[in-house]
Amino acid sequence: MKCFTTRHLWSLLPLAVAMAMVPFSEASDYEYLSWKSDMYNGGRIYGKPPQCVDIPDDLKLCHGVGYVQMLLPNLLEHETMAEVKQQAGSWVPLVHKNCHAGTQVFLCSLFAPVCLDRPIYPCRWLCEAVRDGCTPIMEAFGFPWPEMLTCSKFPQDDVCIAMSTANATESTKTQDSGICPPCDNEMKLDAIMEHMCASEFVIKTRIKEVKRENSDRKVILQKKKKSLKLGNLKKKDLKKLVLYLKNGADCPCQQLDNLGHPYLIMGRKVDKQYLLTGIHKWDKSSKEFKKAIKKMKSHNCPAFETVFK
Repeated sequence: MKCFTTRHLWSLLPLAVAMAMVPFSEASDYEYLSWKSDMYNGGRIYGKPPQCVDIPDDLKLCHGVGYVQMLLPNLLEHETMAEVKQQAGSWVPLVHKNCHAGTQVFLCSLFAPVCLDRPIYPCRWLCEAVRDGCTPIMEAFGFPWPEMLTCSKFPQDDVCIAMSTANATESTKTQDSGICPPCDNEMKLDAIMEHMCASEFVIKTRIKEVKRENSDRKVILQKKKKSLKLGNLKKKDLKKLVLYLKNGADCPCQQLDNLGHPYLIMGRKVDKQYLLTGIHKWDKSSKEFKKAIKKMKSHNCPAFETVFK
């Protein structure tokens, strides 16, 4: 099995291996051929040894992560590249939200772990930093931080994947735009499709009224609506549809300040509420917008519901 040495890791990765003051020999449970992860419930011994494979071009989550080969099966027990791609694709929009500078490093250390002579997990503190930075954005779209990424599962007193000193310093400078996440988007094809994929339904309509309700904003729509994607939303529910901008009472949303335009509105049901997950001005003069509307009819989205558990 062809693997990078530790020296290669230091020279190729934009991250560091944080080493605790424990002897390397004490971590024998990390040996590949007999590896069973005690940090994961239901960890299992693989019937075949993990292999080093090239990171494919269409594994977008890990583009530019700093190395070209990964371990398969990975550290999330995905045994095929098809499964890795399907699961990893759900996380690409979160990386694009720039909620923490270490998001890609953390996720790729699990989805596409670097090839070494033993598997190296992300540091617990890195997981906690990414979780704390990104959970508010995930919650705005109705997704919880998933069980498979519970930070207590990751090491704090062993060799682990961290960020480089430069990146760690930069992460402290990374600031949220402050804009409500569903409103923080460009009129770009990829941005519109990412919002669409995080949604269960897509409609064209005008907004009648916006009210503050506790920590949320309540968005009341005009009666006339055109459905582009209904998902599980029934037509009778569409008629009386009211949306909520989760935790959006105080964050700016320019679209909700100007109710004179028709909008492309996206949402999903979480518990008993319908959450606003995307809002774009209906602008047929935009080539990117027209491409997005056309692409919605045939675009295959990642299966978010199977990932964010």
